[in-house]
Order: sequence, then C-alpha cells, then structure tokens
Amino acid sequence: MKKITAVLFVLSGISSAQVPVLVDAAWLKDNLNNPNVIVLQVNQLRLDFEREHIPGARFLWPGWLAPDTPEGNLNAPDLKTATSVLQNLGVNNNSHVVLSYFRNELPAAARMFVTLEHLGLSGKVSVLNGGLEAWKKTGYDTEKGPVPAVRKGNFKAVPQNLLVDRNYVQQNLKSGNAVLIDARLKRLYDGEPSGNPRDGHIPGALNIPYTELIDAETSGLKNKEAISNYFTPVIPVPDKEAVTYCNTGQTASVVYLAGRALGYRLKVYDGSMQEWSRSEGCEMEKSTPQEKR
Repeated sequence: MKKITAVLFVLSGISSAQVPVLVDAAWLKDNLNNPNVIVLQVNQLRLDFEREHIPGARFLWPGWLAPDTPEGNLNAPDLKTATSVLQNLGVNNNSHVVLSYFRNELPAAARMFVTLEHLGLSGKVSVLNGGLEAWKKTGYDTEKGPVPAVRKGNFKAVPQNLLVDRNYVQQNLKSGNAVLIDARLKRLYDGEPSGNPRDGHIPGALNIPYTELIDAETSGLKNKEAISNYFTPVIPVPDKEAVTYCNTGQTASVVYLAGRALGYRLKVYDGSMQEWSRSEGCEMEKSTPQEKR
C-alpha cells in the first residue's frame, strides 16, 4: 500500500517545495515519466545531443535564451522569443524543468538555470548535478537520434529581474543593499591582465572563483558543506541579496546556482566585466600585495 501511495504521489504532480535546486540521477529516473517533468539537455552542438541524451530529453541550445548581440555576449532574451522557445520545447506553466548537460558544460547549464528563473520559472527548475555523465555512471540507459517532436506548451515568460544591469549594480554600490561577488579566477580578480580594457574588480566585490565550486571528477557542484564554506564568509546575513558577475555573465551563473542550492537570494549582473570595464564612471580596483597573501 505504501509503494502504491508513493507512486501516485510522484506522478500526481510536483511542487517547488518538493524539488531541490540540484537533483541526482536517481531522483530524475524516478520522475522521468511524470508528464509535468520536462528534461532539457543543454548542448552547445545539436550533434552532441543527437549522439546521446537522456530518454525523452529535449534539446536546448544556449544561444536561444542567451543570445549574443552588438551590445555584448550572452544577453537576456526578449520575452516574446523566450516564450516561443520554451513553448516549442513543450514547457507549460505547471512544468518542472530539469536541466541536464554534456561533460564539462555546467556553466552553460547554469546560465540556462538563471535565465529560466528570470523568465518566471523560479522554484520550477532544477539541474541534474553531474549532468549526462552522472546519469550514465548510475547505469541508466541513454538514447540517440534527432530532437523529438513535442506538443507545444502554454508557458508565458514573466520577468523576475534576476538578470540585472549596470545601473542596478551602481545603485547597490551606493546603498550597500547587496553583496557583490566576482566569480572569476582570483588572479583576474586581483588585477592580472584579462583582455578587457581595464583590469581588476568592481570596488567592494568579494571573490568566489566559480572553479572552486565544481567537483573536477564529476563536473557537478561540490556537496553543500563544501560550497557553503565559500558563501558563509561572503554573505554574513543569509537573507541578504548577492549580485554575482564574471566576464560575460556565464561563469557567474555557476556561483548563482550554488548559492541558490544553499538557499541564498542572488542575481547576475548580465553585462559583467565585458561592459563594466568599458563604461565611463564605473570604477575599478585591484587587490594590494597584502590582500593577495
């Protein structure tokens, strides 16, 4: 009787309170046949998706939801385009999206995670930690072939202001209402040449290198205890907002994902250093030798 009840519970629907930000392969396997669960596999190339993907997964190319424009790389999509993309992937307003990814492409999946939350799916999107490789290591089957045809969904994008602009960052520098987190490698944060017009970091920003949050063996995020060691010193008050940035807004999304897994409130500065280092009136600072030690 208990087993029947459990199965009915899983298949009856999913609420945000039931699903963590990070899910493992076993959770996804148990919920793979739930019609409310939509698996989107993030691949830079369609060829990789067609070669191997989780059964029933749909192909999500990052460029559809994080387009490059003359204003910069990896921009927030316009709402009409985003709505169309997600509807064509079969996403409904009551869907719970699980993002998978290929090999070491966690940053791209993390950027899709931020974008989907920004578009109104906050609490309704998770990441398969370790992606496709974690699925395969568990012994679960994969399939190959072209992108399957799916029934069009009814999702409608409603922006949540999670991808913020330069003005938002400047306002928070003045007010101190948010903590700034630089997700780049420490040497770039300190001021080594980065290829941008100016080097260093946004004044007052603290550094959580995104690479420190990733388990090199699994290509997923480290366990919560490990990543909390990076966040606790940086965000002293758990409910204080944090804004993270990098060079173009992608690796900062890894910090966003990790912080969300811990329950923090975060946003991503979309223009990041690509924009900030080129903008008049946006100050920069470098770490002193004493701070480097």
